Amino acid sequence: MTVSKNSEMNMGELSTVFSAVPTHKPVKKQIQFVEDKQEFSRFPTKTGRRSLSRSISQSSTDSYSSAASYTDSSDDETSPRDKTQVNTKGSSDFCVKNIKQAEFGRREIEIAEQDMSALISLRKRAQSEKPLAGAKIVGCTHITAQTAVLIETLVALGAQCRWTACNIYSTQNEVAAALSEIGVAVFAWKGESEDDFWWCIDRCVNTEGWQPNMILDDGGDLTHWMYKKYPNVFKKIRGIVEESVTGVHRLYQLSKAGKLCVPAMNVNDSVTKQKFDNLYCCRESILDGLKRTTDVMFGGKQVVVCGYGEVGKGCCAALKALGAIVYVTEIDPICALQACMDGFRVVKLNEVIRQVDVIITCTGNKNVVTRDQLDRMKNGSIVCNMGHSNTEIDVASLRTPELTWERVRSQVDHVIWPDGKRVILLAEGRLLNLSCSTVPTFVLSITATTQALALIELYNAPEGRYKQDVYLLPKKMDEYVASLHLATFDAHLTELSDEQAKYLGLNKNGPFKPNYYRY
Repeated sequence: MTVSKNSEMNMGELSTVFSAVPTHKPVKKQIQFVEDKQEFSRFPTKTGRRSLSRSISQSSTDSYSSAASYTDSSDDETSPRDKTQVNTKGSSDFCVKNIKQAEFGRREIEIAEQDMSALISLRKRAQSEKPLAGAKIVGCTHITAQTAVLIETLVALGAQCRWTACNIYSTQNEVAAALSEIGVAVFAWKGESEDDFWWCIDRCVNTEGWQPNMILDDGGDLTHWMYKKYPNVFKKIRGIVEESVTGVHRLYQLSKAGKLCVPAMNVNDSVTKQKFDNLYCCRESILDGLKRTTDVMFGGKQVVVCGYGEVGKGCCAALKALGAIVYVTEIDPICALQACMDGFRVVKLNEVIRQVDVIITCTGNKNVVTRDQLDRMKNGSIVCNMGHSNTEIDVASLRTPELTWERVRSQVDHVIWPDGKRVILLAEGRLLNLSCSTVPTFVLSITATTQALALIELYNAPEGRYKQDVYLLPKKMDEYVASLHLATFDAHLTELSDEQAKYLGLNKNGPFKPNYYRY
């Protein structure tokens, strides 16, 4: 057997590796539009646009990081919507916290580029061919330094981009300013109100003289805003790339109802997303988020992790390594058996609710932790969410007159019961790692590279290759993304001999696993 060089693939070959097959999964989550928003009293109470709450019906997802901004959203109470800002090129087609932070944001982006070498490599390989020339991409993701590297890659490949945030807490203000400075129309800032959130999405979509033809979404809010408010524009979209469980569920709902009129690529279920972003990323970022917000010591603490999917597995592994006593709740017998074999006790939440110190939700479901269970938690318990939306913890039920909310740190609230008991709620039930800490840049390079390739494929696919359905990326594309990142570790792939390839019935260049293979 011989050792091969890292696999190469030019942009002309990208389209040939796609033989994506539409997939259909049973979906329980119902599509929710902005009209379905559940209203509740806000904390802290402020008037006008400065409210920090957002409807619990909306999604906030798990893919990108949120480093602390140079200036917190509370530093200036003036809403960016009330400011007139212009970049050095004379453009005002953006709305960010402070355009003067662009220089700081540029430094953040340059730091991120150092650990996203594979995405930069893809940019350099394809830049001369401009595979996205003519593409007008509207995006709704976390706006961080890592996302900025992806956006600037899309621009370098020929695309025009307009961008907004999928989470009201995850935007790095200085990065949003840096993108706006180079001409990307960004409408986002840390600490948006719900009204701001939907206004920003609308400004990205509804602008004179510019009509999007591609969507990159994280959570489905942008897709469904366009579907509901701008159906004629939506019908002209050439492709949607979605990278979250919540957003993918919404796409399958549209497809099942026969209302999905454009092809969509399900990046969330690609191997490079599931096994790296969801598992390895959360294994590191769960501790980062908890430590930054609470300074808690985990040795000997009793922790319940609700859900043992890839995110739950990562969280459990990290907590166990620090000496925590970890329980798992699960509805799926296969995941439950995996948890047992990994050394965790599988319980019902009600069995341990009075004794645990920390509850972490990782299910993507709603009302995983109810008001009744919160009432029975002991003093000083910590509750947080690592799942895909802010519906897992019943935060709305805590906004009642008999309970007092006390903001003790950014994204840290003490909810105080009449008897003096305090429960520590992090990020108001939104995604902990994206709201309160950072996510490893290298992992985000893997996801971003997958997103870029999916956009290139959908945009350049000949008519008829993709119908009005939801598609998975083929194994060949997952393998290509992985191969681009091996150089970081100085890893050398072994190459099959002709005899070995024939024996296994494989092409020497891959794919090496069938579509049904479980990694």
